[in-house]
Amino acid sequence: MVAVVDSPPEHMVLRNISWEAFERILDDVGETHHRVTYQDGDLEFMTISFEHEHFGEWMGKLLSFFSFVMKVRLCSGGSTTLKLALAKVGLEPDRCYWIKHEKSMRSKKKWDALADPPPDLAIEIDISSSWLDRLEIYAALKVPEVWRFDGEVLKVLILGANGKYKQRTKSVALPTLPMDGFVRFVKKLGSADELSLLEEFTEWVRTDVATKKAGGERKNGRR
Repeated sequence: MVAVVDSPPEHMVLRNISWEAFERILDDVGETHHRVTYQDGDLEFMTISFEHEHFGEWMGKLLSFFSFVMKVRLCSGGSTTLKLALAKVGLEPDRCYWIKHEKSMRSKKKWDALADPPPDLAIEIDISSSWLDRLEIYAALKVPEVWRFDGEVLKVLILGANGKYKQRTKSVALPTLPMDGFVRFVKKLGSADELSLLEEFTEWVRTDVATKKAGGERKNGRR
């Protein structure tokens, strides 16, 4: 029997936790405001702050509106627990999406690391940094792209053939999204009500991003 603390501290790491115990803890903890990360016997609990959740929700809304305007098909995985027993790793992204592999996950009820593709994109709100190497865990899970946002800077990290992430200026999962413009709207959170900001963001996508995409397609001879 694994004993789970009802109200763990804001940030703590338990050592020498077996994979079986980790899975039982996940079942016992359920839907809480604690982010759980597991890496080769180390189990971390982190309390999720309002700022953390606020940015995560906001980035999710922006991507939803972007996908709607640009007709990009997404399968949203939210904070689905991603775990791989063979590598003894597991975590909960702040947001994750299947884009290239949207059709593969469209009708699924759960994600299976051995049968299903990893998310094409995971988002990390890095307001309070993990004590474990979450990028190493994402690499073990073979997640090809991770965005890390610390409240000011958003880094686009692409997984290389060497199993390491390298920062890029453009997204591979969403190549039509200008990252500088996207970050500008992410950081507008709190400057006005969300409805007004979403209206402004949608107008920017329609008049700038979509127009440039259409112009590029015409230039390349597409119809």
